[in-house]
Amino acid sequence: MHLGLNGKVALITGASQGLGRAMALRLAQEGMAIAAAARNEANLHGVAREIEAIGGRCLVHPADLSQPAAPAAFAAAAEKQFGRIDLVVNNAGATARGDFLALTEQQWQDGFALKFFGAVRLCHAAWPLLVAGQGSIVNIAGVGGRTGSADFTIGGPVNAALLNFTKCLADRGMKEGVRVNALNPGYIETNRLTQRVALYASVNQVSLEEAKAGIAHEAGLPRFGQPDEIANAVAFLASAAAGYIQGVILDVDGGLTRTL
Repeated sequence: MHLGLNGKVALITGASQGLGRAMALRLAQEGMAIAAAARNEANLHGVAREIEAIGGRCLVHPADLSQPAAPAAFAAAAEKQFGRIDLVVNNAGATARGDFLALTEQQWQDGFALKFFGAVRLCHAAWPLLVAGQGSIVNIAGVGGRTGSADFTIGGPVNAALLNFTKCLADRGMKEGVRVNALNPGYIETNRLTQRVALYASVNQVSLEEAKAGIAHEAGLPRFGQPDEIANAVAFLASAAAGYIQGVILDVDGGLTRTL
């Protein structure tokens, strides 16, 4: 399917690895120029080389987007480099897991600072250019925003806030021509899930393959998802093929979320 993204510009946060890397490569394959932000500069340059190897363009922007001024600086750098912004993908932000009573005030502050406030600030900074180009936003939240769990006490509320923010911004976007949607990944094989598998294997004294199967079985899933499956969904939501999709929360989780 031709997605009509060629020549447009995408800003992607958390683009140095995992889901962010997969999204950057997928959108570059569609002909989009990529502005990639993350803390890890070396990894960002690696992603840029992969994009350039397929004939794409990539702006590397190392930044800690939890800092109040950083999102606006990222948007300004992308505008300076490419002259426009057509898509913002808010993907940055991992939140600490653990016992609610053991989680620290700083962990709570960090959880909201990057994933929620970083996204809010980047949307705010990019909005005028998105209106000018009739662009779109895709917020990457997570299934924990729909279904709470005891060991995800920070991440669940952060994701839920991002989902509600998506709905609020989509309401404004209806009037100004900017589509705003959110995507909830489930169990996707990234470094973060690999760490959970390793911990499960250690605690239960099983192999890594047995640990993967055990986690999937406990979740009621036939398998884990792949980063490319998330990237494909982002490309669709960003495209003209999704032109009448506004304020939608799309669960890409293999059927994990069974609630309305």
